Amino acid sequence: MKIGKILIAALVVSLFGAIFAGVTCGWLFNWVYKLEPINAWKPMDGPPGLLFYIGSFILNIILAVVYALLKKGIPGRNNFLKGLNFGLCVWAVGMLPGMFSTYSFMTVATGAVIYWTILGLIEMPIKGLIIAAIYGE
Repeated sequence: MKIGKILIAALVVSLFGAIFAGVTCGWLFNWVYKLEPINAWKPMDGPPGLLFYIGSFILNIILAVVYALLKKGIPGRNNFLKGLNFGLCVWAVGMLPGMFSTYSFMTVATGAVIYWTILGLIEMPIKGLIIAAIYGE
């Protein structure tokens, strides 16, 4: 396993995630967080704190390690397709069950759950592409 490439991939994916979230959740689609019930959200006066970014980096290291472990079994003729397929698989087995549980058991606006599900369908394949491009052959 290429530890250096995993760490670089995790760093780049973390930076992408922060920028992607800032543009989507923090600006373009921030109206989703004004859908009732709004009492579900913690007050935010700015971007998330350092602990959030450290946690995201650790989770992205895990994501890159999982890619490295499964790489040979991921369908696709090249790294581009392998990355896309990996991201779609992560979305399907990770995000979809989480969003279904969020919808079923939490007091969160249905529009927010739909938004997060669609956002993940876009974001996770891009993260898979980034990891595959950096991790390489």
